[in-house]
Amino acid sequence: MFIIRFLLLSLLICLSTVSLSHAQAKAPATSTAESSKVAELLLLLEDADVKTWLAQRQAAVPEKGAAEVARVIDDLEARSRTRLHVLLSAVPRIGSELYRAASSVRREAHDSGFAPGILMIGIIAGIGFGVEWFFRRSGPDVTLPNHLLAQVHREFAPPLIFTATVAFVFLIFAWPPLMRVVVLYSLVATVGYRSALAICRLAMTVSVPMAKAYPRVRLFVAVLALAMAFSAICERLAVSTDVRSLIAIGFSGLLLLIAIEAIGRNRSGDDAQLLGRGVPRTTGITGAVTLWLLWCGGFLALFWLGIMFVVVPRALSIADRLTHAVAASRWNDDGATDPKTVLLVRGARAIIVIIAVDWIAFVWRHNFQPITGQLALAKTIIAGAFNSVVILLVIDLVWRLGNAYIARQLGRVGEGGALAPNEIARQGRLRTLLPVFRNALAAGLLSVAALTVLSQMGVQIGPLVAGAGVVGVAIGFGSQTLVKDVVSGIFYLLDDAFRVGEYIEAGNYIGTVESFSLRSVRLRHHRGPIFTVPFGSLGAIKNLSRDWTVDKFRIRVPFKTDLDKVRKLIKTIGGQLQADPELGSSFIEPLKLKGVEQIGEYGIELGVGFTCKPGDQTVIRRKAYTMLMQLFGDNGIDFAQPVVQVSGDDKGSTAAAHTTLQLQGTTAPPGPNGPAF
Repeated sequence: MFIIRFLLLSLLICLSTVSLSHAQAKAPATSTAESSKVAELLLLLEDADVKTWLAQRQAAVPEKGAAEVARVIDDLEARSRTRLHVLLSAVPRIGSELYRAASSVRREAHDSGFAPGILMIGIIAGIGFGVEWFFRRSGPDVTLPNHLLAQVHREFAPPLIFTATVAFVFLIFAWPPLMRVVVLYSLVATVGYRSALAICRLAMTVSVPMAKAYPRVRLFVAVLALAMAFSAICERLAVSTDVRSLIAIGFSGLLLLIAIEAIGRNRSGDDAQLLGRGVPRTTGITGAVTLWLLWCGGFLALFWLGIMFVVVPRALSIADRLTHAVAASRWNDDGATDPKTVLLVRGARAIIVIIAVDWIAFVWRHNFQPITGQLALAKTIIAGAFNSVVILLVIDLVWRLGNAYIARQLGRVGEGGALAPNEIARQGRLRTLLPVFRNALAAGLLSVAALTVLSQMGVQIGPLVAGAGVVGVAIGFGSQTLVKDVVSGIFYLLDDAFRVGEYIEAGNYIGTVESFSLRSVRLRHHRGPIFTVPFGSLGAIKNLSRDWTVDKFRIRVPFKTDLDKVRKLIKTIGGQLQADPELGSSFIEPLKLKGVEQIGEYGIELGVGFTCKPGDQTVIRRKAYTMLMQLFGDNGIDFAQPVVQVSGDDKGSTAAAHTTLQLQGTTAPPGPNGPAF
């Protein structure tokens, strides 16, 4: 604060000085007055009392925060002490309060002509169990497609019948006010107890530890249901708050003993999986006692926070097993890649987490907010943490769905045996691009999650975003070649310019594509060398291995050759090549005579061509050359050759000329236009 005020004051002085200099040129009298005021202000800043006051104001800022923390500690101590005194003073009044409430219920039941409350509860519950038994014995057998759904029906159908029956019987009668409270909450506790046990038995089908811990869980749920019903009844019967708190502490002590027995017993490996593997018994018992003390002390927010840390991970584990079992029995698919399974599993997890967080937030607002409200930072962080849970759940769901879709597509690549070339190419592009998209999705969601959570925590993310933009621009300028290679590679793959195993030509590079990364492609030259070429340097691609290829060559025959006979011979060779077991499958169009290409100086040039699969043209052409030479020789057809005749009387000159022609190669075999071997 002192620095800010000093800077503002300095700015004011500078502005005053500039104004003073500007005004001196126009009004000398006014400048003198303003100059005197500035001088007085400077003298005031040099005063010792003013400096002391500014220093005190600067030091008061951290002292304020320390005072707030001290106040919170004092409030906690006073609250705990008051709570203890109130509970101790309520001990002598427990018997009288409960006797008064019970007498009121009995008197009201007697005056209204009803039986005692316990008897009425037994009658209604007996009717519910009787109707449930009747439906079990005489109801139709329900056949469900899988074991898990049948188990769900067996566990939840009877409690639903029981609940509907007791609700109907309860609503028939016009109950007296106090009697209605006792019967209603007792029946609600019974229904809740049975529903909780049905959920536990359903969890036993997928969790062996749950089956081993079921007896203790059943006892724990029974005591908890009784405690909640008794507490609600006492509240409606006007039992004092202090007495109700003592009764709740008594029930909680019984629950604590059950928990300590479950933790302290000699746990097997399966039990440890349910109760906390790797957690020593001493630590578990200490944690349970700590939670009980928080409950007794009235720190419900901290108590429920600890409860959620213990219960929620186990609930999530059981929910995952149940949802995966339902998905496997319903859709018979891999849970990691099926979007329906991901929605079911992650939805169940989200529901459990949201319920836990909402309950903690509710308790925190009504139990701990008056204390944390004195600390603005703590209040902001706690509220931001509650809000961030929902954001993270949404982002997690988006990531799981995207990852499941990508994994599912990758898992389908290569399935189905023999595939068409286009399908093979499409799968190759998917295999290359989908992992890139998955990494990009993960990075984007992680960035959004981090920035959103920081924003909920009260952090100003504007400077972070601006700084990240500046850094990104700097990195982009420094690595523009790399970015060019990556972007070019993505578009080459999207355009399906080449595939692994194809023979391509790009600029000065030619070879077979062996592999490619996100930045470069590896080409194997037909003579052996390997070129690693960045995508940005490829340019135009000439693909020599795509779909089909047409191969043509020329042969030269003398002028008097029977062309019709040559055509028939070439057609015969084409048929033999198509019948060849090794080369026949490579043909798309057979070998045939295309016609006269050119009339040369010493023969006729004939064009011969065929269409085949890419990569097989060289082998077919060599085989065709061999068969042409053999078949032409058998049928008396020669290849045209240049002939030089020398005549004269001088035999020596004739021999010399003949020797010269031989040295110059004029009588050499046919050149490139003739058949090559």
